[in-house]
Amino acid sequence: MISFLLMVNKQGQTRLSSYYEWISMAERVALESEIIRKCLSRSELQCSFLEYRGYKVIYRRYASLFFIVGTKPDAGGEENQENELGMLEFIHTLVETMDKWAGSICELDIMYQLEQVHFLLDEMVMNGYIVETNKSNVLRPIDLMERESYKAENMFR
Repeated sequence: MISFLLMVNKQGQTRLSSYYEWISMAERVALESEIIRKCLSRSELQCSFLEYRGYKVIYRRYASLFFIVGTKPDAGGEENQENELGMLEFIHTLVETMDKWAGSICELDIMYQLEQVHFLLDEMVMNGYIVETNKSNVLRPIDLMERESYKAENMFR
C-alpha cells in the first residue's frame, strides 16, 4: 500500500505531497525532510530503493524533479510485500501521463496547475492503491473538466 507520494525539486523543496494514511503534520514535516535529504544525498550509482522508519522508499529522478513513493505493509501484514520495480514502473507511468497531459512536464506545471495534478494523481491512486494505469482513462475526466470550464468561461462573452 502506498503511504505517501512526494514530488520534490533538486533543492529539496516539496512541490506536491499526497498522503494516503493519517500522519500528524509535525511528523509529516520531519518525515519529508529526512526522506528528501536521504534521497537527494544518494548518487546516481546507488539503488533507488531504501528503507526508512518502517517505510520502503522508492524514488526516481526525472530532469529536476524527484518522484518519491513511500510504502508500508497493509494493516494485517508484518512484512512489506510491495514490489519495488512495480513502484518504479508506476512512477514512470505517472510521469508519462503527466507528459501527455502537459506536453513536457516541468516543475512550473506542477506549481501552477497543482489542482489538476492532484486530480490526475487521484485518478491513478485511491486510498493508497493503484487503481488505474491507462493514460487515456486517467486523462479523460481531466480533459472533460477542462472542456467544461472552457465552455463556462465563454458562455457569457
